[in-house]
Amino acid sequence: MKNLLLFPLFFFAACTAGNKDTALNKTPDIMEQIKARQEFERRRQLALREQQDQYFKNPLKPQLAENQVFRGPASAKITIVEYTDFECPFCSRGAETMKVLRTNFGSKVRFTVKHLPLSFHRYAMLSAQYYEAVALQSKDKAGEFHDRVFEAQDALKSGGEKFLEKVVTDIGADLAQVKKDLNSKSVKAKIDSDIAEANRFGFTGTPAFLVNGVPIKGAQPPQAFVDVIERHLSSN
Repeated sequence: MKNLLLFPLFFFAACTAGNKDTALNKTPDIMEQIKARQEFERRRQLALREQQDQYFKNPLKPQLAENQVFRGPASAKITIVEYTDFECPFCSRGAETMKVLRTNFGSKVRFTVKHLPLSFHRYAMLSAQYYEAVALQSKDKAGEFHDRVFEAQDALKSGGEKFLEKVVTDIGADLAQVKKDLNSKSVKAKIDSDIAEANRFGFTGTPAFLVNGVPIKGAQPPQAFVDVIERHLSSN
């Protein structure tokens, strides 16, 4: 797949203007601005590539316990770790990108979720607790819980715990058992461990990802992940 250059939104708008030549004639400095932005992006991409080179040589090493919820086969050559916050809108975009990658790469990639609930999101920690409590019953149901919450973030923000309870019921998990497990030592330890690991890796915002140990920060487009995945696959 070809690399994509990422320009500001207004740059794309300028490129799709109805009468491009007339606009450029009236404001000839626009071409210089475009060239400057292209050069800035070229240098940014080069710096990113150099930084990624270091992580390809010395990847970050997350803890991947046997009881971790994975989506995808254990034999997958690529493991993507998603550090997320269920109430973060950018994490919702990241979750959509993971769906695209699952479709495109199939059994070559497996995914797992770790938690980095931000303090200013009212239901982020509670959602993480519900996720881990569901995972104690069924890893498949935990994956379904993940998808449904991100698909209905507005309902989470307006409904809070009532919404989470409904999701648990809708996916067929035992709500009474989930409520018992919410504040269990194992659930707390799992979330605390995820947060500590994210902090150790320098992740202060969400979402953040590791692609076989190579970090990608923010809700990047699928191509940003494709580039790293294909580079890993070509080197194996």
